[in-house]
Amino acid sequence: MTEAQATPQTGKRVLLAKPRGYCAGVDRAVQTVEEALKLYGAPIYVRKQIVHNKHVVRTLEARGAIFVEENEEVPEGATVIFSAHGVAPEVYEQARARSLKAIDATCPLVTKVHQEAKRFAAEDYDILLIGHEGHEEVIGTAGEAPEHIQLVDGPEDADRITVRNPEKVVWLSQTTLSVDETMETVARLKKRLPMLQSPPSDDICYATSNRQHVVKEIAADCDVVLVVGSRNSSNSVRLVEVALDAGARAGHLIDYAAEIDDAWLAGARTVGLTSGASVPDELVMEVLDHLAARGFTDVEEIVTANERLTFSLPQELKRDMKAAAAAARS
Repeated sequence: MTEAQATPQTGKRVLLAKPRGYCAGVDRAVQTVEEALKLYGAPIYVRKQIVHNKHVVRTLEARGAIFVEENEEVPEGATVIFSAHGVAPEVYEQARARSLKAIDATCPLVTKVHQEAKRFAAEDYDILLIGHEGHEEVIGTAGEAPEHIQLVDGPEDADRITVRNPEKVVWLSQTTLSVDETMETVARLKKRLPMLQSPPSDDICYATSNRQHVVKEIAADCDVVLVVGSRNSSNSVRLVEVALDAGARAGHLIDYAAEIDDAWLAGARTVGLTSGASVPDELVMEVLDHLAARGFTDVEEIVTANERLTFSLPQELKRDMKAAAAAARS
């Protein structure tokens, strides 16, 4: 792709990344809240943000979802949905103690990391969890085996790690990290711990990897890359970093088209556009409209992967949906 390929009318184009937006885990989590509202009626309580996106949360709130920080804020006996990021075992215990009907919307790829943590802890490994301190997913995973898990927050953190047995140590990771930075962290760890084992399969989820890969493909051709996503969305923040590392002249994270500063577009000929894994595509289309009104009318979609993975709804919810359907037929 060269500047000569841009539209002759305006000389301005958009490189639209694909894959972008909703991943299978986010789609499942949002559907879980929507179906629960239909089945049980409002209000439905959700512990933490169901996914890290301002627009999604506001939309679900308007339909009757109430987002809380902890189970203690949920009335006894009410329904509570746990977010896509996963929770520690103690959160389930708290829910049982309050007689809450808990529906687990944890992304199955996060659940996989929880299972890995439990298995390695049962085998008495030291577990080095690569992730961002304070992120809900990290808190949930660490809660599976707190006595075995140490957090490694980036490459610089690797040098402070101590383990009981250098021959019995494994690394796991948060699912939404930068692939490159994670590998850099692992390389730093392996300098000190040559016997460090890797997880049996990639912990960074396919959607995070795919969205980073396509951004790398377009970044060097872009004067500016716009990432639609919220500031508390780890994978969205990483996309801006990946774009800049891969050669984009500038990168910005926005929730809505209205947040675009026209100064960012001054002199630009090529704008890259993508969105984080918790972003509905309608927000991206609004950005395209915004850019078109400013002369960026030539849109080329750059596709590096086709995602077909889907996840079924949580068992607790599916069971109640089937019962309700059977009752309606009788």
